[in-house]
Formats: sequence, structure tokens, C-alpha cells
Amino acid sequence: MSRAEAAEPAEAPEPSSRIKFSSPRQIPIVGVVTEDEEVQGAFKSMDLNRVIKLFEETGKDDLEERQLKSVKKLVQCYQNGFPLRDLAQIFKILNLCAEKIKTQPHFIEPAYNIIKLCGLPFLKKKASDEITYAEDTANSIGLLGDLMKIQNSELRIQICKCIIDFYHAEPPKKHITGYQQASSSYKIKMAEVGELAKTMIQSLELLENQLVEKLWVLKALQHLSTSEVNCTLMVKAQAASGICAHLNDPDPSGQLLFRSSEILWNLLEKSSKEEIIQQLSNLKCLLALKEVFKNLFIRGVSHYDRQLRNDILVITTIISQNPGAPMILLIDGKVILALFTYVKRPEKHKILEWSAAQYEELQLHAIATLSSVAPFLIDEYLFYKGNDQVLEFLAWCDNEDSFFSHGNSFHGAGGRGNKFAQMRYSLRLLRAMVYLENDTINKDLCENGAIQQLIGIFKNIISKYNDKEEAILLEIQSDILLILSGLCEYHIPGKEIFGTEGVDIILHVMKTDPKKLQSGLGYNVLLYSTLDSIWCCILGCYPSEDYFLEKEGIFLLLDLLALNQKKFCNLILGIMVEFCDNPKTAAHVNAWRGKKDQTAASLLIKLWRKEEKELGVKRDKYGKIVDTKKPLFTSFQEEQKIIPLPANCPTIAVMDVAENIRAKIYAVLGKLDFENLPGLSAEDFVTLCIIHRYLDFKIGEIWNEIYEEIKLEKLRPVTTDKKILESITAASENIGKMVVSLQSEMIESQARQDVQNEQKVYTKIQATHKQRELANKSWENFLARTSNAKTLKKAKRLQEKAIESSRYGERPPNAIFHRTDIKGLNATVPSGGVVTVESTPARLVGGPLADTDIALKKLPIRGGALQKVKAVKTVDEPKKSDPA
Repeated sequence: MSRAEAAEPAEAPEPSSRIKFSSPRQIPIVGVVTEDEEVQGAFKSMDLNRVIKLFEETGKDDLEERQLKSVKKLVQCYQNGFPLRDLAQIFKILNLCAEKIKTQPHFIEPAYNIIKLCGLPFLKKKASDEITYAEDTANSIGLLGDLMKIQNSELRIQICKCIIDFYHAEPPKKHITGYQQASSSYKIKMAEVGELAKTMIQSLELLENQLVEKLWVLKALQHLSTSEVNCTLMVKAQAASGICAHLNDPDPSGQLLFRSSEILWNLLEKSSKEEIIQQLSNLKCLLALKEVFKNLFIRGVSHYDRQLRNDILVITTIISQNPGAPMILLIDGKVILALFTYVKRPEKHKILEWSAAQYEELQLHAIATLSSVAPFLIDEYLFYKGNDQVLEFLAWCDNEDSFFSHGNSFHGAGGRGNKFAQMRYSLRLLRAMVYLENDTINKDLCENGAIQQLIGIFKNIISKYNDKEEAILLEIQSDILLILSGLCEYHIPGKEIFGTEGVDIILHVMKTDPKKLQSGLGYNVLLYSTLDSIWCCILGCYPSEDYFLEKEGIFLLLDLLALNQKKFCNLILGIMVEFCDNPKTAAHVNAWRGKKDQTAASLLIKLWRKEEKELGVKRDKYGKIVDTKKPLFTSFQEEQKIIPLPANCPTIAVMDVAENIRAKIYAVLGKLDFENLPGLSAEDFVTLCIIHRYLDFKIGEIWNEIYEEIKLEKLRPVTTDKKILESITAASENIGKMVVSLQSEMIESQARQDVQNEQKVYTKIQATHKQRELANKSWENFLARTSNAKTLKKAKRLQEKAIESSRYGERPPNAIFHRTDIKGLNATVPSGGVVTVESTPARLVGGPLADTDIALKKLPIRGGALQKVKAVKTVDEPKKSDPA
């Protein structure tokens, strides 16, 4: 929100330093500081109790003169500042002076002088004085607000100056030996404790027709409102309504409006915004804002006037957030029509009284105001065909007309040289209207092609600006998806219009690099909007669901779920539950694989364990149930005592279902079939036993709550009901015991399997070592044969003996004998088996039929078309060699 940044207007003239008081005679000032003491800067001791006692005396002739003299002596003594230790007594004297002013005007001057010295920094003798005298200081400063009741202009102005000096403290003129200046923020903090801001607000009621004094009070409040504590005190004193109601009071200097708007801004920023809106939501304040805005709009010419006008407009926009605000002023003044005059494309060759930058700023302010005001004036919005005008303006924002945006104002941020700012605020207006869930508005938008137009804008942004990572573009895309969600959520024809083109843009966003979610540009919001669009625009429309599955949308959802970001898990699992109603979904879910070949079932069970760990559910080191009576209890449920509640109020056990993701994980796994889940470890199966019985455990938990509430309410169920309750509780506990038994069996089975796997590994290791030993032994034998002739001959004899022993005793008739060694071989190792082939048998080259047409049935080796093979001359088989 833009703030008034122009230089402050000229301040009201301050009272002259030589004030003319109404005293008929002048009393001489008595010096109390010697020259030596003045050089050293030391205080001369003064008996303040004696001064107080003097003021309490009555009936003496020269009493008034003595009292005035004592106060002037006090002022002279403390001309360099008040010590914290004397502050309570000095302000008591000040209060006594104030009481006498009404009947004895001579005391105005001493009171004025004491207040003037309060503007100097307070002095401390010890570092602990600020703490020791904190209560006295706070009470003393709080008294300044009460002194505003004295009907004297000079005194009131001096009090305001004193308060302003708290924020612009000047060092003392002379150093006082033995004293130090209190910290610069000490007075400000004590003013907060003393509730000075509250009494200053109340003093405004006394200054209805006294402009100069009122301006000084507003200036003091402007400084005080920089603190959150003071703003809270001012709100309690109805500061917002009191200041706003007088915004339009006559003031030639312009200070009243400037300072009042600045205070209102500080109150909105540093205190309860809802309380401020409530205080401003009355006819008197709204009329004042209206008149001020109208005057600034018509007569304002300077940059300062425009800034102030914008501030007033935004304050009005904020007030419109309150449904109870009397905005019907707006209907009579046809404000909606006036604001819509800016929601149109700039007309070429038209003479405007505003510059292009000014017109753009007005245009953006008008659309922003419509976003807040139009939802409360639905009939006027429809009467002026607001949907048509906004969609037409959006079409201009999306086209490629030459247009240079200045982007100078607050609303124009990010829109320099383009139409993004106009598009952003137009979409905000549409979003505000769509989220009213008004059937007439939403139906009108659908009939005017809003869904197709918004999808087209989104696709254009993707194609033209996909490389740009700007916050304004991400905000525009998020708003488009939110509007589409609002239009399609309860409207099946809208979902059908959304169709495959809409699914494509959702899939595009889901493929965003997960690292960008931490960039802070708005990708998180865009992803939330995308998931909301899946829920509202795709689920429930079977063609869109099938297309989403076909384009691997479930894979993308599971990829997002695997990121393990808690803020997305609940929404993604809710979508998964709904998608699993489609019979085609289960196959896609089971087919998905994540990192390290993780399956969807394994991922869901891992999320369950993580959720239970965060919730403080009791499990042992293997993941088994610890307490069979309360198998699902969280640490919060353990801490909370069961309290009897009305029947229409959900109990802690029921609220637990909605507050964590366990119920959704149970629903998804149930629809996938608990018995056929792939890729699970033993630990996963142990957890799966609990998930499988989640509903039984939860029902037992709720019945147990009912039983406990009956006991707390001291009700006695009839015998039959009591037996039923006891049997339900026992059945739930028995299920818990059964699950524990099954879990133990699984853990033991896994332990046995681990032992078997370990034994297999050891066996494999032993076989490996044995093989190495045999290889080493063979290598040693080989080395022995190559290095020792006797060993080689011995090995050969053993080989020949083995060969001979392997032969038949009698040779079969017609047997062909092949030698197994090579004659005359000079090698140090025995030769391997050798077979000599002397010719190729005729059956391998075609035989006697090779020169016939039958050969055409065989493909030539060289490839190509079939052709006859030339006759092959048969080679007689060589004679069989005689056996060696």
C-alpha cells in the first residue's frame, strides 16, 4: 500500500519563546548556583519535600509569592534536566501547580517551565536508576496527558512539544558531574507503560474548535503511533473512529489530513486490523472518507495530493472487507459504474486530462477497488455486465497490441513495459467474484467462454514466457487455476469444457523442477492451485480422468508425494483417494517406481511411519504395537483428558482422522488391495498389519471414548448395554493382540530368513575360497611340469594311463581311430585333443541331387534372388587312416 511520501506541509506556527502570561506582576528569579558550581556542572541540593509542604499550606498572606519563588528556584536548579530519583516529587509539584491554575493564573508560567524541562533527557546517577525509578517515571510521564485538560493553549502546545522531544532528544547543554543521560529510548518506553497515547487521544475531544492545538496533538500522536504498544492503547481509546470522523474538518495548512491519514496507516499496520476496520465501519467515518477523496480527486494537483488520495482510497478498500460496513453509499453514488469506466482498453487518438502514467495508476486502483467492493454489490455488478467487461479487458491484456506500461505505482509493480499488472488485478477481480459461489455469476462466466479464454491465456504465458521466472507471472497462473477450480467444482459441464487442454496445462505445471519450490517466487502457491484444480476440474469427469492417467498424471502425483513435503502430502493423498475410485488407477499406482526402485505401496507405508513418529505414537524398535488397548493413540491424545461433549461435537478420536494423513493412506492402500502390494520389506509388512486394521482400531477407540464419557457423567448403562460395551472394548483389544502376534511371527520369519541368507553367503564364500585353492594348486602343478622334466614325464605317463583306461577293451568293427596327440611335438606341456579332418563329406555339399532343380529351394549363401546351383563334383572320401 502506498504511503504519503511527500514533504510535510508547513507546520502551524509555534508559540514564541517569549510567552506573554496573564500574570499582572513579574517575580524576580533567585539564583541558586554559584559560579564554581556552574563551572563544575553540579546540582545544589534542594529540599523538594519542603516545596511540596509549602504548596499544601493555606491562609498566609505572602503564600502565593513564596510558592512561585520556590518553583522558579526549582526550575533554575534543574535547568539541565531532571534526575530520575527526583522525578516523582517534581511531578507532584507540577500537579499542585496545575490545580491552582484555574483560580490563580500566575502558576501557568512555572508549570510551563517545568514541562519544558521535561523535554530534556532524564539523568541517572547509577546504571540501575532506570529500573529502580521505572514506575515513578511511567506515572510521571502519564501525567502529561492529564494536564491537557487545563484550558490554556500555550501549556497544551508545550506538552505536545515535550512529547515530540522524546523522539528527538538533544544532549544536555552542560555535563553534570556524577550523572549520566538516560538511554534515548527510555522515555519512549516509559510513555508506553504510562499509557500516555491513550490520554492524548482522549484529549482530542477537548479540542473540537481549536485547530492549532489539535494539530500539535496530532503531531505528537503521529510520533507515538510508531510503537505497537501505543497503537494498541490508541485503538482501545477508539482512536481510529475519532480521527477519521474529523478528516474533513477545515484546515488551510493541510496538516490535519496528512497527519490523520498517517496515524490511521500506523494503526492499521501495528495493531489489530480487524478492530480498526470495525471502528471505521460507520456512516460518519465513511462520509468523511468520501468527501476527502472527492476533494482530492477534483482539486488535487500535486504529487503529494495524489499520494494522499491513493492512501484514502486504499483505506476505503480495506474497510469494504467488513460485510457490516454501510457501503450502500456506493450504490447511490453509482461507484461500480464509475470504477468500470477504467476497465477498458485505452482508446487511441483520444485526448485525456491525465498522462499515460496517471491513467494507468487510476486504472489499477479502480480494478483493485472493484475486487474488494464488487463482491458486496452483486446486483450492481451483474446490472453493469461486469463479467463481460472484465473478460473483454482480459482479452486486450492477452493480445499483442503495442502498449507500454509504466509500472510506477504500488499496483503496477512487475508490469513495466507489459500488461501483466492489468491482467493480475483483472484476475483478482474475477477470482473474488467466482469464490462467492453465486450460480448466476459463475453460469454467466461459463456461457461467455471464460473457461476457454483462461486456458488460452495460460497456454500463451507458457509458450511466450516459459523461460521467465517472475513472481507476477506465477501469481497470474495461480489465479487462473483458482478461477477455473471455482467454475468447475460443482459444474459437470464446466469440467467437460475444461477437457484435455485444461489437463495439459495442469500436467505442465506438475513437471516443474522440484528445486524451484524453494525459490520463494511463488511456485508453492502455483502447485497448491494446480492440486486444487485436479480436485475440482478433473475428478468426477471420466474422460478427463482417463486422459490424466494416460498422460502419466498419477506418476507425477506420486513423484510429488515422494518429495516428502508435509504441506502437500494431505492434499495429494486426498486426490489419490478419489482417483482410486477409477478402476484404471490401481495399475498405474502399482507400476510407478521411485528412487531405488521404490514402489507406491512402500512409499505410503514409509509416510505412515513418519507420520506416527511425528504424532508420538508408541511403537517398539521393530514397529510393533506397544499398547494393544490404544494402538493408534498419539502423544496429544495421551496428554488430553477425555471431556464429555455434546453429541454434535467431534471428539479427539474423531478429529484425529481429519488432522493427519493416516486415514487417507489407509483408504488408498485399501483400494489397491492389501494382499497384493509389490516391493515391500519385512518392516513394511509389520507396519501394514497396523494399517490393515486401522478402521477396527479407530472404531474401538471411539467406543472407548463413549464408555469413558459415560463414566465421567456418572451414568449407569443397563446391564445389556454394559455387556455390549465391554465386549466391544475386549474385541478391539483382541484384534490388537492378534496383530501383535502376526507382527511377531513376521519378525521371527524374517530373522530366520536373514540367517538362511547369511548361511548362503558364507557357503558361497567357502566355495570361492576352495576354488581359489584348487586354482592355486593347478598353477603350482603347471609350474612344476614346466620347470622339472621328471615331473613332466611322470604327468605324461599318468595322462596316457588315464587315456588307455578310458578306452574300450575291444575295438568295435569299422571304428575310426583318431590320435589324441601330435607326433614329434617339442612342448613341455601335454597336448590337447586333436582331430584331423581330411575331407568334407558329400552330404554337406549336396550329394548326387545337387545338380537338380531341387537345389533351387535353397537360398544361395551369397544372397540375392533364387537361382540354379551349378553341379558340384563329388569328391571321393579319402581312405581312412590306419590307427596309430
